[in-house]
Amino acid sequence: MLKHPAARLLAPLLLAASLAGLPNAQAQSSASQPVKWELQVLRDGEQIDSFSATTNVGQARTDTHHNVVKNSVGCADKPAGDIDLQRTLTVSPVHASADDITLAIEAQETLEETTSRTTAQGCKLPPQPRVVNASHPGLMLKPGEWSNWTIVDKNPSLAYRVRASLNTAAAQ
Repeated sequence: MLKHPAARLLAPLLLAASLAGLPNAQAQSSASQPVKWELQVLRDGEQIDSFSATTNVGQARTDTHHNVVKNSVGCADKPAGDIDLQRTLTVSPVHASADDITLAIEAQETLEETTSRTTAQGCKLPPQPRVVNASHPGLMLKPGEWSNWTIVDKNPSLAYRVRASLNTAAAQ
């Protein structure tokens, strides 16, 4: 549906903007409610990255992290073939109350393949990057409790651990 990366990142912003304008009392009362959220990135069960911020309901926060890796390639096994394993997340709280918090999350991950490739002569080829896009329009969380969202099941597995809470100190 959305083919351009910028368009995929704008989707949660548009969703948040449309939800913030809903005429019901709950949407109006929580529209400026600050939500403190944390997101841990787990690759094969090991934490490799994390994001955190405080974002108001109806707004979005986008962050990009870069991890440039160097691979040894060729028959001489020399360092070359740099790959930027870029990770971009957009998190938008769409609802917040004392009972539950709902986050819209858009993600774009660049992953490195887990298996090595070689030429017929046995020389190493650089790994091919793989771009993964994921979208969760409404991840419902209990305040302060961790929840897991699996992005890729295997080769490698990729999951997000997410928690959120009301940031009452920021609201005062």
